[in-house]
Amino acid sequence: MESMSLDNPVFRVFLGHSVLVLFKTCLMSVITVAVYYGSPGEKTINKDDAGKGVRKNKKSEALANVERVRRCHLNDLENVIPFVILGLLYVATGPDIESATIRFRIFTISRFFHTIFYLFAIPQPTRFLAFLAGFAINISMIYRILIPANF
Repeated sequence: MESMSLDNPVFRVFLGHSVLVLFKTCLMSVITVAVYYGSPGEKTINKDDAGKGVRKNKKSEALANVERVRRCHLNDLENVIPFVILGLLYVATGPDIESATIRFRIFTISRFFHTIFYLFAIPQPTRFLAFLAGFAINISMIYRILIPANF
């Protein structure tokens, strides 16, 4: 398939942006571990993690921080995976390089900002707006996929 070739500039741009957001999503696991071990206080998530004298029912600030990172990671999974799949379908429709680059760039920037806003607890609506920008890009790609498909 010629559209999924490195000879296609749209596909190359898509590959670059996909790798960036997928790499960031993978890094969320490392950030989760870093927050878990870097936070003071009780860190019992699983029963087998608890040592002697650790109260299993007490939810600590450390766990709240870990849960924030995990929710951010889950949000990435819910948005980045559809972006990659939709992006491949979108590239197959043969979009022009300018509109495709804008879509891929907005999505990538919005996901990085979303993570920053989430991890540093920047007040709303910042995180929502970053989410909305990425979500809108996915919806716009769905529209641009369905039109040429005459569906």
